[in-house]
Amino acid sequence: MLQQNLYINARAVIRGDDENPRLHGEVRFRQAGCFVLVTASITGLPGKSSQFYAFHLHEGESCDGKDFSGSGGHYNPEDAPHPQHSGDLPPLLSYGSSAYLSFRTNRFTVRELIGRTVVIHSGTDDFRTQPSGDSGRKIACGVIRRV
Repeated sequence: MLQQNLYINARAVIRGDDENPRLHGEVRFRQAGCFVLVTASITGLPGKSSQFYAFHLHEGESCDGKDFSGSGGHYNPEDAPHPQHSGDLPPLLSYGSSAYLSFRTNRFTVRELIGRTVVIHSGTDDFRTQPSGDSGRKIACGVIRRV
C-alpha cells in the first residue's frame, strides 16, 4: 500500500471568511515514503504583527457556509484526544500578515486527505481543551485536492 501512496500530491487553496477577504494562500501535501511533507504559505492574516493561529485538518468535504460549516469537525479517525489526533497540525506563526510553515508527519497519508479540508482558526491552540484546543472560530478554509 505504501508504494501506491508514494507519488500522490495534493494542495488546498485557502480563502478567508467575509471578515478576512484578503486572507489567502495554499497548503501543499507531498507523500515522501512513510511521511507527508506539509507546506503552508499564507498571507492576509489579521491581528498583531506576530501571532499564532490554530491550523487543523477537518473531516468535512467543503468550505461552504458563512462560518465554513461544511468543513465539519477535526479530522480524527483514531478518536484520539487533542492534540494527538491526525488533524492536529503545528500552529501558524504570522510575521506581519504572512505565515510560512513546513513540516513532515506520519499521522496520515496524502491519499487519506483528498477531499477533506484545512482550516485556520482565529485563535491559538491551547493543546489541551477537548476536542479542538479552544482555537476560536474558523477564519479560513480550503479543500484538499489531488494534483
